[in-house]
Amino acid sequence: MSTPAPIYDESKIKTLSSTEHIRTRPGMYIGRLGNGSHPDDGIYILLKEVIDNAVDEFIMGEGKKIDIVLAPDGTARVRDYGRGIPLGKVVECASQINTGAKYDTDVFQFSVGLNGVGIKAVNALSARFSVTSHRNGKFKRADFKDGLLQQEDDGTTTEPDGTLVEFQPDPAFFPHFKFDDKIVRKRFWHYAWLNSGLVLNYGGDRFVSRNGLLDLLEDKVVDEKIYEPIYFKGPTLEFAFCHTTDFGESYYSFVNGQYTNDGGTHQSAFREGLLKAISEFAGHSVDGADARNGIVGAVAIKIKDPIFESQTKNKLGNGDIRTEIVTKVRDVVLAFLYKNPATAEKMMDKVSQNEKVRRDIQAVQKEAKEKAKKATLKIPNLRDCKYHLVGGHEKGGESMLFLTEGQSAAGSMISSRNVETQAIFCLRGKVKNSKKFAREEVYKNEELYYIMRALDVEETLDDLRYEKVIIATDADVDGLHIRNLLITFFLILFEPLVLSQHLFILETPLFRVRNKKETSYCYDEGERDEALRKLGKNAEVTRFKGLGEISPGEFGQFIGQDMRLQPVTIEHRRNIPHYLQFFMGANTPERRQYIMDNLV
Repeated sequence: MSTPAPIYDESKIKTLSSTEHIRTRPGMYIGRLGNGSHPDDGIYILLKEVIDNAVDEFIMGEGKKIDIVLAPDGTARVRDYGRGIPLGKVVECASQINTGAKYDTDVFQFSVGLNGVGIKAVNALSARFSVTSHRNGKFKRADFKDGLLQQEDDGTTTEPDGTLVEFQPDPAFFPHFKFDDKIVRKRFWHYAWLNSGLVLNYGGDRFVSRNGLLDLLEDKVVDEKIYEPIYFKGPTLEFAFCHTTDFGESYYSFVNGQYTNDGGTHQSAFREGLLKAISEFAGHSVDGADARNGIVGAVAIKIKDPIFESQTKNKLGNGDIRTEIVTKVRDVVLAFLYKNPATAEKMMDKVSQNEKVRRDIQAVQKEAKEKAKKATLKIPNLRDCKYHLVGGHEKGGESMLFLTEGQSAAGSMISSRNVETQAIFCLRGKVKNSKKFAREEVYKNEELYYIMRALDVEETLDDLRYEKVIIATDADVDGLHIRNLLITFFLILFEPLVLSQHLFILETPLFRVRNKKETSYCYDEGERDEALRKLGKNAEVTRFKGLGEISPGEFGQFIGQDMRLQPVTIEHRRNIPHYLQFFMGANTPERRQYIMDNLV
């Protein structure tokens, strides 16, 4: 008997309130949800939206400190000392989309949160949310639960002017969430570096900077500077940069205090202005790679109407600001070089050195390309996806490349992948240790070269074909070694790819626990023991020794919507050479002694 077709009539049409819409489609407002293990997880977006409002007060010259408390139960408390929300609009500002003062450029000239959504999303996605405004000896408080108003209170107060926001993210959206202290401290330093004189109090520490982006650069680069950083600060543009002994380009870019880890117009304009200045000073056209290789830079701008390419504001899209930034950077850098001949000489020496290295590598690349053409027109061992990051399609932002070991593991992933956005590159075993060979030798390695071709990052990171590069290896000793070899490869040749948060590690279950009715996949022994308590001690326990042991039918869920990814992050860029030398260099006796000294 056939099933009747569903009825489509007026009763199926729904109109959601703003709170219902946010709770129904949270990804539209804050991106990913997560549990706090990744810097882009939703709980940090919620915290950022609240702090952004406090920073906006400072930008407008109102309130020089922000007090932040993160309680053990996950409750966040943010108190600023700005003007406070107008008392008659406290409830609306916290609950009605498109309500706020950010549309009035006289009140907020350089604000990140211009869409009137941020604080409402925090409210809607919180189990508990309260906002208290203090203005001129009076206060107004509103308490919400699951985004719905519960009670209001008002009266007189002796508290200084400002706004207090307290919220607890809803576990229904953020299960088992926890604020990572390292992640929040890194964010607080960004706020301090971008807002000279602003004080953020958190955990008994003061986050404050007197020299802005110059302090940021000093934190990121210590012993490897070729010359002292060049620094400029104007009303709407601030930048600092220097060349280092490393290769590649690393940038930290910001718009109205928002870290744009994917760059955008302001970052590309800064790079172009820098190239123009170096070329004009040199008296001839300089290749962009020669001018910028080894550079570490930071650029921050303030604009009235920022256009971001997503709600999470990772990339700036304003095209009208390019010419002004290019011209200003060119003029400032060129004038500095003429006034500081010693620094200019060091910079030009670095440019010449970069040119020599580039020509040497180009010769090796040409040889590798000729060899690759003779072998095949396609990249061996690559099962590509349909959409890519550089293609302009909306699904390109979901694209990912899995680097996996062995045909059996690759077979399971190929059978269960999403062919539109998931590509698979099968490694033939352990790759070359990039730390022990010259860069030219790494280019000659066939497998590493094919990885470069698959990613299309030989010339510039701008051509990166996938949003995520995911290392998928077994959880045994050999798998961990391959993982370290690949991370070393990316850090040495393509450090910006790692710093831009494109490199991840796939977490796969170690155990399967099941009875006749239910199956649980467990990622550690604690989860296994919890599953045994739930399913009974007679449940069958399987220990996965490698990715190839997981069937295609099972593997699909581990690379689907609930995929667990561990980002490869760098807490301090200056530590990279030391760690690479110690863990991957030709110093086996030293590492062996370290292990012996630290055995438990």
